[in-house]
Amino acid sequence: MQQTTLNDAEIEQFSKISHDWWDENGPFKPLHDLNPTRLHYIVETLKAHLSEIADTAKPLAGVRLLDIGCGGGLISEPMCRLGADVVGVDASDSTIEVAKNHSQKMGLTIDYRNTSIEAMHAAGEVPFDIILALEVVEHVADVQAFIDYCLKLLKPGGALILSTINRTWKAYGIAIIGAEYIMRWLPRGTHDWNKFLTPAELANSVRLAGGLPKNISGMSFCPLTWTWSLGQDLDVNYLMYSVKID
Repeated sequence: MQQTTLNDAEIEQFSKISHDWWDENGPFKPLHDLNPTRLHYIVETLKAHLSEIADTAKPLAGVRLLDIGCGGGLISEPMCRLGADVVGVDASDSTIEVAKNHSQKMGLTIDYRNTSIEAMHAAGEVPFDIILALEVVEHVADVQAFIDYCLKLLKPGGALILSTINRTWKAYGIAIIGAEYIMRWLPRGTHDWNKFLTPAELANSVRLAGGLPKNISGMSFCPLTWTWSLGQDLDVNYLMYSVKID
């Protein structure tokens, strides 16, 4: 029997607010604020990973990229602008419709699909050069199955970039109590602290699936300047870059 990565309750939760994806002051405000920092890490990491960049304006030209849990397209769109051939997938059909409509308005060609990675693998999807799964693993039904399918859909030597939330009391205070109950940036129940993963746990899942973690970077929020930055603090949000072993 095929393992499923889908969590129906999580999909329903995000479908309810799917129309707000591009509202910078709506329920996805934290992702809009975080996006420039995520993008900086992704672009610089992929430039180093690809090593030979012919076009500095479009450093991802000729690269086939999968954005898992793409939402409204906050990452898919800039990846497309950087030249990548982007496939964005999300389990919420209403979210995919929002992503399609917005990319069309922006004049971008992105292959958005309402599907799952296990369905893509079962259908014989051609492997990707790069896979991104940002703020996704804390919402899936089976983390190891999810990582396994990510690596199955990745070419040997390809790059996998994940981002998620550490399972610490600091993360509980900031990502749940602060963001959901005090600041009300997110709907209550968006996150479950028990589903957060430590960097060691995530790295172990990647290794079990046939990947090699190469870099981990923390993302920290400063309320005084209202900005995010990359650094060594992994206590709350962090990114992980891994390569599929040949």
